[in-house]
Amino acid sequence: MKRKTKITGAITALLLCFGGGVAVSAVPNPDPCDSLNGKAFQECRFDRLENKGDQTAAKVDQLNQKLDALTAKVDALTRQGGGTPAPAPSSAPTSTPPSSTPPSSTPPSSTPPSSTPPTSTPPTSTPGAACTNPTYTTSSPDAGRSFGAYYVHNNMWNRSGYNVSQTLRACSAQSWNVTTTADNSSGDGAVKTYPNVHKDYHNWSTGAEPRVSSFSTIRSTFAGAGPKVGIYNVAYDLWLNGVPGNREIMIWTENQNQRPAGSRIGTVTVDGRSWDFWATGSNGILTFVAPQTLPSGSLDLKAFLDYLTNQGRVPATSTLGQICFGVEVVSTGGSPARFDFTDFSITDAQ
Repeated sequence: MKRKTKITGAITALLLCFGGGVAVSAVPNPDPCDSLNGKAFQECRFDRLENKGDQTAAKVDQLNQKLDALTAKVDALTRQGGGTPAPAPSSAPTSTPPSSTPPSSTPPSSTPPSSTPPTSTPPTSTPGAACTNPTYTTSSPDAGRSFGAYYVHNNMWNRSGYNVSQTLRACSAQSWNVTTTADNSSGDGAVKTYPNVHKDYHNWSTGAEPRVSSFSTIRSTFAGAGPKVGIYNVAYDLWLNGVPGNREIMIWTENQNQRPAGSRIGTVTVDGRSWDFWATGSNGILTFVAPQTLPSGSLDLKAFLDYLTNQGRVPATSTLGQICFGVEVVSTGGSPARFDFTDFSITDAQ
């Protein structure tokens, strides 16, 4: 291996320098060879160098063994990841701008919002009209606006180093659209933007978050559709144990040529539907992919979280930081493409 050759070569060079008379630091005890002369001195020095060489060779063997062990671990992780490096985290957390006081759109995390009273009846989704007369428009990379308990965010978290532009237009949290221009000319398949609407459970002043287990209900309605060009996914993005946290849960309702992070585990049934389930080795990113596009509907988000907890992929003590719904854009083929969202709501109860 090249690494072993470098280690051995470096140590050989040091021995050659030492044998060539390079000055070394003084040692506590005198060199016994110094009392000898002539051939006896040379033989003594040779024996001492040979002994040092044996000790060094032993250390090289130990280093090589450690290197082999590390290489084996890397190989195992690569095999676990499906033979290819896992993509970067699918999206950065979409943050409502932090301030000294929580945003007015974010109700206290310890109680459910008053605008969404608990109900035993699952919400239904009736997609509304597309936004044609927006009250808010922005092309700024991290701008957004609050609409009641929700925040519409022009999240361009990974634009640096890429040729990306994006304009968001919002009539409400339930009616907004975004026009994005991006390409995959680099070939790295990286997500560039995640425009979305979201609700914060994270308290931006104190950092407090409610435990997932404290909720009896977390349901959501949605409606979102892409242009069927390029590479993207329309998806929920849930952050646990912080924003960002150590768990990112994604639910893809539409997939256009995109591959989730990690490896495909198999087909699972959650909330009465079948999903392709993917996971990274550390369970940091967990993704449910709808086999067919779901342009609108309602989801029992608590059922997804309970499933992951029961499978041991999410700690039972996890807290809820944020729930988002939007589109992860990798490429639009280099031409402007529009994504429309016409419904979003969350009903929760503790």
